[in-house]
Amino acid sequence: MSSPYSRPLRGNVLLPACILLLFRLDQFRAEDGMEELATEKEAEESHRQDSVNLLTFILLLTLTILTIWLFKHRRVRFLHETGLAMIYGLLVGVILRYGIPSTSYHNKTPPSCSLKERPVPTLLLNVGNKFFEYTLKGEINSREIHNVEQNDMLRKVTFDPEVFFNILLPPIIFHAGYSLKKRHFFRNLGSILAYAFFGTAVSCFVIGNLMYGVVKLMQVAGQLMDKFYYTDCLFFGAIISATDPVTVLAIFNELHADVDLYALLFGESVLNDAVAIVLSSSIVAYQPTGENSHSFDAAAFFKSVGVFLGIFSGSFAMGAVTGVVTALISKFTKLHCFPLLETALFFLMSWSTFLLAEACGFTGVVAVLFCGITQAHYTYNNLSSESTNRTKQLFEVLHFLAENFIFSYMGLALFTFQNHIFSPIFIVGAFLAIFIGRACNIYPLSFLLNLGRRHKIGWNFQHMMMFAGLRGAMAFALAIRDTATYARQMMFTTTLLIVFFTVWVFGGGTTPMLSWLHIRVGVDPDLDPQPTSDSFQVLQGDGLQSNGGSKTKQESAWLFRLWYSFDHNYLKPILTHSGPPLTSTLPGCCGPLARCLTSPQAYENQEQLRDADSDLILNDSDLTLTYGDTAITANGACGRRKKSNSEEALERELEAVDHEVISRGTRLVFPIEDHA
Repeated sequence: MSSPYSRPLRGNVLLPACILLLFRLDQFRAEDGMEELATEKEAEESHRQDSVNLLTFILLLTLTILTIWLFKHRRVRFLHETGLAMIYGLLVGVILRYGIPSTSYHNKTPPSCSLKERPVPTLLLNVGNKFFEYTLKGEINSREIHNVEQNDMLRKVTFDPEVFFNILLPPIIFHAGYSLKKRHFFRNLGSILAYAFFGTAVSCFVIGNLMYGVVKLMQVAGQLMDKFYYTDCLFFGAIISATDPVTVLAIFNELHADVDLYALLFGESVLNDAVAIVLSSSIVAYQPTGENSHSFDAAAFFKSVGVFLGIFSGSFAMGAVTGVVTALISKFTKLHCFPLLETALFFLMSWSTFLLAEACGFTGVVAVLFCGITQAHYTYNNLSSESTNRTKQLFEVLHFLAENFIFSYMGLALFTFQNHIFSPIFIVGAFLAIFIGRACNIYPLSFLLNLGRRHKIGWNFQHMMMFAGLRGAMAFALAIRDTATYARQMMFTTTLLIVFFTVWVFGGGTTPMLSWLHIRVGVDPDLDPQPTSDSFQVLQGDGLQSNGGSKTKQESAWLFRLWYSFDHNYLKPILTHSGPPLTSTLPGCCGPLARCLTSPQAYENQEQLRDADSDLILNDSDLTLTYGDTAITANGACGRRKKSNSEEALERELEAVDHEVISRGTRLVFPIEDHA
């Protein structure tokens, strides 16, 4: 029998327990509310700091543009816009590094743990049944544990390397291909390919072997603190062989320097960027079997060669196919009626080429370069007049902003990057190695090329190409892509210093070097013909030297004339509205297909055989543009070309100027001996 007092007693016990439970729940809710509030404040502070970081770079670009205008107004050429952007980046980097106090570390003694394996990129922690995700940022120097790495500003202005490859590099590379002057480029294509492919490979192996000797010297001197393999030296040789003479080319363009020298330098820099990135990927793919993964292995070597050829050819094909697809879309649709949609599609198709190649395991730089060349050759002819202007201006602006952003970030990274390794021996050795590697590239190849060239590459051209081997955005982007190891960090620091020196010193000395080497300026690229024995001849000291005589059409550029004949008769009519109708070039059995692929505009434009960019082959003997057996005059008429009275007057004027070249208010007189 239960006691009458048991029930009230039980109630007295449960009531305080319920009150205590409710109190604890309220306490937990309050703590959760405080945590959520703190999280919101941190997110808001992070957003504000990101805005400040982006605003910093925008102000840097704005200041650079205003200073460029001042320099152009004052005709200052000793400092290019890229060098100016680097200086401003350096100043901001100094302020961020030393002018802003670093935040304190909340835990003065960081917790330690031992891992048998490499840390995973993402770490999940269970704290009180709450899971927190942490992302691996990289190794931190032990002596910087309590200051620099804790400064949020310094951490956030250090961009992810993928930003450079996926956002900043595509417009730079595409603009190089899209704005290519095809007439002068293809006129010197053999020499450009030799410098870009063989020259870059020679430079890579010369620099790599010399740097391996420097590394051994550092090891003997006790200056090498960690592993540095021979493959690392070759990798450094590959990335530092990527030339970027943007400063020199800008001055050439402003002074209207010799078009063939401009074509050689521009073509080499465009293609050797692509070769350098594929070459570096091939060196990374070199993995010998066995215990020593850095010894020479013939199988691994040929595998790397196969990787190089496969990546380059696959990337080339992908870029060309994307350009062809865009040309077909623009031809067989009526997008030209909507210029905004046409420009947007052109932009997206061009940019997607880079990302598609990277996603498929190829190289986006090569793909987007040849996509730009294909777009300029075919798709450009299908665009409306508004879209042609928009696309040219759009990619020109994107190229300008992206390039100056990268150079500004270079200056910033010298002070904000937290894992710099400055080795005086390695830096001095690198400067000597790139100088020797550039010399082994230019002079021997020029000698071999001159054996087969009618118009020789003179010593002054060779000296200028040697001088113009600047390093820039591509070398920096390849170096910053992987800074996880001791060797890669030393390469990144050295690459930064090399870019600074070459842009400031060699870029600033371009104008005096042009005058000292007696290189022509004030040349109109649209009117300057290839020098011949019958017309304006460039003598010793003016770069391209003629050895006299004339060539027939069968002797000169037969391979390219064959290609252009095929391109004019078949590819242009299929992919564009220009060229002769396919009904007149294809066999009669292909009549239905020819009528299907030929647009109505082709019948109206069949007399317009010449592109605005003059991408045809120039015959040296009679100064005619040839498509196979068809000779086309400057006004578009077919047949044998005769000189007009205006051209004869122009030649007489050229003979009378005594080699005086007028360049935008700057009169440079280059005395040349009379060999007659």
